[in-house]
Parts: sequence; structure tokens; C-alpha cells
Amino acid sequence: MSQTLRALRALGDATRLRLLALLEKEELSVHELQEITHLGQSRISTHLAQLQEAGLVRCRREGRRAYYRLVHGAGTDRDSLVKAALAGVRELPEAEHDAVNLRRVLQLRQDQRQLYFNQVAGRFDRVYGPGRSWQALGQLLLRILPPLVVADLGSGEGLVSELLARRCRKVIAVDNSERIVAYGAARARRIGLKNLEFRLGDLQDPPIADASVDLVLLSQALHHAEDPPRAVRSAWRILKPGGQVWILDLRQHQFEQARELYGDRWLGFSEADLQRWLEETGFREVEVSVVAREETPPHFETVLAGGTKPVAGRKRPTGAA
Repeated sequence: MSQTLRALRALGDATRLRLLALLEKEELSVHELQEITHLGQSRISTHLAQLQEAGLVRCRREGRRAYYRLVHGAGTDRDSLVKAALAGVRELPEAEHDAVNLRRVLQLRQDQRQLYFNQVAGRFDRVYGPGRSWQALGQLLLRILPPLVVADLGSGEGLVSELLARRCRKVIAVDNSERIVAYGAARARRIGLKNLEFRLGDLQDPPIADASVDLVLLSQALHHAEDPPRAVRSAWRILKPGGQVWILDLRQHQFEQARELYGDRWLGFSEADLQRWLEETGFREVEVSVVAREETPPHFETVLAGGTKPVAGRKRPTGAA
């Protein structure tokens, strides 16, 4: 079979076209392609082998890891075929998520701080040491926080808010339950936290002045919002230039019982959704990564997503809350 016919056969599959479109933009490993497409490793490897056989993809090894890239200049006929095929990739339903996830994966690749944290986290519980625990480490990190003004949106009874208030200049805890707000406010008075204020309101439109806080937290709250992107835009509204938003939430899952058991409106979020909402709102230095996975069914995974509101230059997007 001629190389042209092999190329035609290789280009006749939507999954291979997705992979080829990604490899046109960047050299990627199988693991990175998994992160982007959420396809299985064996499936990706099979498709890459077919693309290699057709002469459309090359492989470069670096240590034990292999990186793949689209072959440019493979021949006039094949180049024309590839160009025509890739022009139609944007019509695939997965194309938008692939593009967003590609940006996210490339950011994670470059983020040496994230790599270092993952290495430390992997070693932390490996060897027992007296007095060494995540609880103790959390207390240490709380004490070295700068004196920020923090908005904890969807705070519930305020456990996180209470911890932060012991260090931050001021913490504003927002929840839509009158009972919870009353409980949290009473407890704050009882334990003497004068810098912890509870406010009744919706995390999608929090009762907080524009550009008045340094940090916005949405900790396991966004999946209760009717309109999650609106909540992200509201975080932008109340943040000072240079301030940060951090979202801790469930990764997208299929545990339908969560709606009834926990009152969840959304069954988590994909990394691509969180990345896109933050970027479209105007946040820079966006980071999205999976930071935890439960060992028991239904194996909930936790995603951490964050970004910084630019100090100057970029205007608020149209439609921002």
C-alpha cells in the first residue's frame, strides 16, 4: 500500500484526527494526550502507531518517555491531505475541550512549582515520622499567610473561614442560608474572632463591594451554584487588581446520588470547563490540576483551579457580573 493510501486510511478516523490536531500544535507524550483527551492509554498508543505507520507522526524518546509530533513536509500530496483533514477538526464536538486542555497541560508542564509540590506530596506520607501530619503542615502554612482580606463564597458554617480568620486581616463568609449565617456569626463572636464577618447572600452575586478583597475562595461550593460561570465573574468583580481566586471542587463524575445525598446541582466539573471559565472572565496565570483522589468508591477526585486578576491592561469581559 502506498504512503498516500496509508495516510488516507489514517485520516479517516475522528479520534486520530483529534490526536493529529494536537500534535500539529505541540510535541506531546502519551500521558499528556491522556490528560487532554481523557482517552485510555492503550487506545491512544494504538492510534499513534497507525499514524506513525502512515508517516504522519514521528516519535522522539527522552529517557523512558516518548514524545510525538506531526511530521511536516512529508510530501506535497500528504501535506495537502493533512491540511484538508485538520481543517475539519474544529467541527468535532471534542475540539473545544481539547484546545482548552492543551493549554492547561502545557501550563502544568512549565510550572515547576506544581511539579515540586507533587513530588513532595508523594513522599509526605511514605515514611512515618513522629508528629508529621497534613494537619500540622496546614497549621504551619496558615501562620505564614500574609494579612489578606478574604472572601469565602459558599462558606457553609465557616470552618475554612474560621481557620483563615486566625491569620488574615479580615474574612467575609457568604452563604445563602439564614440559619447557617446566624450560627457562624454567633460562633465567631463566642470565640472572639472580630475579623470574621458572616453575610447572607448568593455566591453568584455576593454582597461585597467591587475590588475590595485580595483573595476569593470557592471551596466545594461551585457545584451548588445555578450558574457557575456567573460565580466566577462575581469573583472577578470583588477582587482587587492583582488578587487571586481559588476554586476547590469535585472533578466531573457520574455519582448521581450526590444530587439527593448532598444537594449537589452539578456532578463536578471538567478541568477544561474550569480553565475556560477563568480565562474567559479575564484571569491570567490560570492553573487547573487534580490534587486528590479518594481511595474508596465512588472515588471522588478533587480539582484545584486558580487565577490572578491582572493589575492593569485587560478590561472586564462583556457580560461580567
